[in-house]
Order: sequence, then C-alpha cells, then structure tokens
Amino acid sequence: MDPPILETKNLSYEYSNRTLALDDVSMTIPTGKKTIILGSNGSGKSTLFLQFNGVLRPKKGDVYFAGARIDYGSKALTKLREQVSVVLQNPDDQIFSTTVEEDVAFGPMNLGLDREEVNRRVDEALFLVDLESIRERPTQQLSFGQRKRVALAGALAMKPKVLMMDEPTAGLDSRMVHELLELADELNQKGLTVLMSTHDVETSYEWADELRVLHRGRLMYSGLPEGFFEDQRRVHSLDLTRPMLFDMNVRLRSIRGDAEAPFPHTSEEMLQKVFPDATRKVGTVYLVKVVVQPYQHPQIPPAPNGEGSKMAVGVYGTMARRWAHDNGMKVDYGFNALEHCAREVSMGKDFVILVDDALVPLVKEKLAKLGQDFGLRVPLSTV
Repeated sequence: MDPPILETKNLSYEYSNRTLALDDVSMTIPTGKKTIILGSNGSGKSTLFLQFNGVLRPKKGDVYFAGARIDYGSKALTKLREQVSVVLQNPDDQIFSTTVEEDVAFGPMNLGLDREEVNRRVDEALFLVDLESIRERPTQQLSFGQRKRVALAGALAMKPKVLMMDEPTAGLDSRMVHELLELADELNQKGLTVLMSTHDVETSYEWADELRVLHRGRLMYSGLPEGFFEDQRRVHSLDLTRPMLFDMNVRLRSIRGDAEAPFPHTSEEMLQKVFPDATRKVGTVYLVKVVVQPYQHPQIPPAPNGEGSKMAVGVYGTMARRWAHDNGMKVDYGFNALEHCAREVSMGKDFVILVDDALVPLVKEKLAKLGQDFGLRVPLSTV
C-alpha cells in the first residue's frame, strides 16, 4: 500500500481573531484516491486546504507531503505548490491577470519554465476545461462558472500530483457539475490524487472513495462513506443529513429485511436492488474508445435493424465530448451519460457511449458492478 500523499499530525490553527479553525487534527489522505472533506460551513475545510499547500502554517502540529514534513522556506514552498494545487471556492480570490490565457500561464511561468512548455501547458489546461475559444477574453467579462473553470485550468497547468478543490460545485448548474466530476474522474484515472471539500452529502456518497468529516475544526470521521452515514444520530449531530440513496437503502432493510450490502450509489443500482429480475431483457452497451494521443476518429457501430432499434448515444469524458462536438454528432446525453446508459440498457435498449481512453477501465468497472452486486449483467461490446 502506498504511503499517504498528505498527512497531518495533531494539527491546530487559530486565526488572529482567536477563532480556532482546526483543533488537533490527525488525518491521512491516501495516494491516488478520490477523497472528500465533508463538513458544514465553518467546519475548517478551507483552512485545512491552505495548510496542505503551505499558505497557512500550523500553530501546533505538523503537515506532511509524500512522507516528508513540510518545509516553509520559500524554495520548498514553491516546489510544494507545484505538486499540490488548490482551486479556491471563490474564483475571484484566485484570478488576477487581465486575460484568461495570462492567468492560466501565471503559475507555470513562475516555475521558470521555457515559453514553449508554458504554452503547451496552457493549451492543454484550457482544452480540459473547454475554454480554448475564449483564451484572449478579459477575465472581468467572464461568468461565474467560466471564472471557476479558469481557476481550475490554472491549477491543472501546474501539473500537480494532488488537486484540491474547495467547494468546486458551488454556484454551478447541473451540467457543469457533472462535467467537473467527470474531469475529476479522468484525472484520477491518470494517477492524480483528487481532494474535494463540500457540504453536499449526495456528491460525497456517490463520488468519493474515502471520506473525512470535519466539525468545528475537529476530525470526526475517517473511512468509507458508508461507515459514516450508518450512524444517523451522529450525522445529524454534525449538521448533516444522510444521502437519499443511503437512507432509502436503510428503509429497504427495515421494511423487507434485505441486507444493507451491497450499498447502492446510483439510482439505477437502487432500482435493481428494489426490483431484481434476472429474466428481463437487457440492452447491449457499445463502448467506443476515443484515444487522446494520437487523436483518433472512433468508428460508431450501426444501429441494429428493427422497429424501435435506434440506439441512444452518450459521451463520457473531455476528449469524447470534444470529438462529438467537432464532428457535429448528435448526442442524446452530453453529461451524466454513464447513469443514463445504465438506465437505458436496463429497459432493454442498446446504448452507444463514447469514452475517453483513460476512463474506459472505470466504465467497465461500474458496468461490471451492476452485474456482480445488483444482478444486472450488461452485455458489453468494445468497438
């Protein structure tokens, strides 16, 4: 098992107004996982992130990166912030350059990289957040959602080992939330450790591999999401609620006597648990891989013959979404496509899903989980 990428030992921090933001926090963040720091407003989430990348220094205790205690010298901090990038909750606290391109280039330029490498990183980061077309636009003319994506692009341009996002879904519409989570999945599949803070219990339960819960500056829980939400009184005492799917699963156990495991994390998993039917007709998933390097044009399979056989099409990932757009392809599900795919095939319909190559293993894993844990065995054809 890899050592934790980030760790705190007896960490405490008090602001100048004597507000105790962190109180004796000992926490580990696993390497290569998707971890959520969950807590209500004022729980210490933002302060913890600023400790992790050295903006704030502990009043007591220590912070470690990759097993080494953080050195607060200027050169060491520059190196740390190259590897641990943070996206702040309010993008206006992070964006200060005149144009989009200049702002994204600021971090790489401060690393002393040559202009060619800086340009390459800016191009890649803007592509990932879909802002290439407005790279020369003044940052003051951007919408709130666009400014959040500029801040994210600036963090990605640093090529970090850890990406920390403080309340990243706040103020975003449904589509942008799903696209952000898909991008986080993609980056994680490529080896990036992703750390997100939120008070959203639904996202925490559905998306996170690991959960850390803060309340009034203290660490109250560390482990799998299911373990935290099991104790309803504890959840309520920390000013939080149970996720809807978790609560439904508990009620299902009390009404029908079903085992609580496996835990449904999506609506389709819940439906399969409530209404199992091994004899139902299940559609086929046609998985079309979109290769990032080199850029390849995938071959879309023809729909099978017969009345009502037209297949729905969805895209999952940055490159797949871009390919479909550039080629004028009609897409039925441009975001949250994996959940729609599971729903369609469970009703006997075939489904084409264009997937970034980095996300193919995750798609296969989630479809296999439907069969192994919930009895919906989905035929999968990789094109």
